[in-house]
Amino acid sequence: MRRLTALRMANGLLVLFLATLPILAQQQQQQQQEPPLPPGPPTFSEQDTQRITEEVRRTLARLPNFGVFDWITFGIHGKNIILNGYASRPSLRSDAERAVRRINGVENVENNIEVLPLSTVDDRIRAAVYDRIYTQPALRRYNANRGGIVRATGPHPNVALRAGGVTNSPPIGWHAIHIIVRNGHVQLFGFVDRESDANIANIQANGTFGVFSVTNNLDFPTRPQPQ
Repeated sequence: MRRLTALRMANGLLVLFLATLPILAQQQQQQQQEPPLPPGPPTFSEQDTQRITEEVRRTLARLPNFGVFDWITFGIHGKNIILNGYASRPSLRSDAERAVRRINGVENVENNIEVLPLSTVDDRIRAAVYDRIYTQPALRRYNANRGGIVRATGPHPNVALRAGGVTNSPPIGWHAIHIIVRNGHVQLFGFVDRESDANIANIQANGTFGVFSVTNNLDFPTRPQPQ
């Protein structure tokens, strides 16, 4: 009886095995017929990535019309450069793309820089927020001019400033804290030494007349980084 049961089990397993053979053969045939995945986009070598990253950073920072009321970031996808951020003047958007395209090895530039709307109200807010932030004793060192908007735009009467507002004649020199204004909403970008400085800048921007909201994106060494 045990031998008969064993034979029946063996026959059953053999039948199951034979039944699965066509399925396995069909799966192997389908795998062989499936076309290979297309190769990914060409990428820079590690050395070229480091070189191009530094060149793009220097190129953007040296743009003559890049100032405290603008903010530009970039990323690398394949051999393409992706530009993001905000420009207070349309010329900055096109100048940034043109300059980055000239960098050796860059194949294409995807320009996502947003040109901020022309607004006399936003222009007044830019100047007011600038004054409130950069006249604070704790924050003056983040400004090459170490003072308010009048000192930053020069000691002589500024025709461009009077004619078109601070956007057409922005403060010159280095600024660690960049001020982006769009329809009364303010964003702060840049880097400061400590969290207390970021908080002071946020308080000063929030206290500016006409400001609807403030988003504080200021970075500092102890700020938790997103996962």
